[in-house]
Amino acid sequence: MWVRLPPPALHVLIVEDDEKIASFIKKGLSQAGYTVDSTVSAEECLQLPNLSVYDAMIIDIMLPGMDGISLIERMRTSGITTPVLILSAKQSIDDKVRGLQRGGDDYLTKPFSFAELMARIQALIRRANIAATGKEKLKVADLELDPYSREVYRGGKKIELRPREFALLEYLMQNAGNVITKTMIMEKVWNFDFDPQTNIVDVLVSRLRNKIDRDFEKKLIKTIRGVGYVLQVS
Repeated sequence: MWVRLPPPALHVLIVEDDEKIASFIKKGLSQAGYTVDSTVSAEECLQLPNLSVYDAMIIDIMLPGMDGISLIERMRTSGITTPVLILSAKQSIDDKVRGLQRGGDDYLTKPFSFAELMARIQALIRRANIAATGKEKLKVADLELDPYSREVYRGGKKIELRPREFALLEYLMQNAGNVITKTMIMEKVWNFDFDPQTNIVDVLVSRLRNKIDRDFEKKLIKTIRGVGYVLQVS
């Protein structure tokens, strides 16, 4: 059976030479379901093979070697339009204006709360997505998912999902009507190859069904025996 390949996950790049700060941000974003890469310098960032794959970047101004503002300018000159959140210990209005005028999309001063950083990243990605596609939320029948606020509703009722449940539902909705194999789910949700001896995919799908389908007459998540799962209205 032919299966359409899925779009990539939301992907964020951190350019920060402070190991503790980078680790703090990476852990928080990863737990929220993002795919996260990090570099410690502008030079290392520019050596990455394809910077345009990222949905957002978090760039510190005070980097060793080339500073963060120069890095942003270099990327903008190269045609890279990825939204950038600037991190800086500099809190003056002049510094903020300079950062935004030179290509940054938002500016967050240190110290900061992760909740605020997360909200700003979500806002940047949301605006970029709407500008590029004109769409914001995923919707299948009466099921609605906002990939940026991480909220899910069915029939107007809010449904609370854990990060992996959310990642699986988003994946199914992005590919509504197409069969998703267990191998694809393992690679997408857990980022590793499928082990035929494990039933963790079945367990995750079962948990998601209990929240998405159990209290509704119309069931959306279907099992295709021997192949995988599909989200469809029928």
